[in-house]
Amino acid sequence: MFDITALGEILIDFTPGGETPDGAKIFIRNPGGAPANLLCQASECGAKTAFIGKAGRDQFGAYLKEAVESHGVDCSGMRFDRQVGTTLAFVHLGEGGERSFSFYRDPGADVTLAPGEVDMGIVGGSRIFHFGSLSLTHQSSRAATLAALGEAGMRGLTVSLDPNWRPLLWEGPWAFREQVLPLLDRVDILKVSCAEAEILSGIPGGTFEAARALAAMGPRVVLVSLGHLGARMLAPGTEAFCPPYPVDPVDTTGAGDSFHGTFLASLCLAGKDLWDHPPDDWKRFLALGSAAGSLACTRKGGMGAAGPFGDTARAAAELISQVVSHG
Repeated sequence: MFDITALGEILIDFTPGGETPDGAKIFIRNPGGAPANLLCQASECGAKTAFIGKAGRDQFGAYLKEAVESHGVDCSGMRFDRQVGTTLAFVHLGEGGERSFSFYRDPGADVTLAPGEVDMGIVGGSRIFHFGSLSLTHQSSRAATLAALGEAGMRGLTVSLDPNWRPLLWEGPWAFREQVLPLLDRVDILKVSCAEAEILSGIPGGTFEAARALAAMGPRVVLVSLGHLGARMLAPGTEAFCPPYPVDPVDTTGAGDSFHGTFLASLCLAGKDLWDHPPDDWKRFLALGSAAGSLACTRKGGMGAAGPFGDTARAAAELISQVVSHG
């Protein structure tokens, strides 16, 4: 039995690493892909996790499998394409470590995942099934995602979604909404950024009003990450705001994945029934996620941001939990 199984993209993030003496830019190879990043963090928190996805049968694919497994994630559901190479993304860092992406993915191996390649035994043997929207951008991986989502629904699993809006991978916000909105009534836990909340709800994304509008579409928990401003949460019996833990950011890649992965792991590790929690428990899960997300910004790379934050994260969460409010 797995606590969390995630399906979706796994790729190489090439992250800026300075310049050569003659001024040429250096990019450092880092393992990435939001679902894989989330699992690595959840695994480091103590959850039992499994990844389903596809990379190329190349040196990058082998490196990615090794990297994910090094965090304790089961990769028996990972497949490798002989014809299509591993997806690549170049990360561009701005002020405060904020990042944007350029993708080399048309095609990339992650979008060639087919329904028949999904190990439904892994999906069905999980407590939480997690996916993102990047696997919905192409026909084959979309069919695989929907097949796994159907299995999760049939088995009564808790379903988690991070829409993970990437403008370069969609024709426009309308295409993003067209794929994501019909799925919200099948989702239990929705994690969105301000931009994603606004695109999907039509309401300014940093507000509780946007979160309530999204919750009305189906999710029982809505998490809205506000970057350096903290996070909001709607959960059974509570609405809460959580401030960030102050850090000096280096790279924000993977911060949301660490936040979400820690939240899900905390939920799984708190008891047998995922939904039998009082409001204070939900606030504690939010504080732990916020602490992990903040601390992830002090590390480079997406998957590289995942780590056993240990006493530092617990101390940060304790500080945060003292000021978790309805504000």
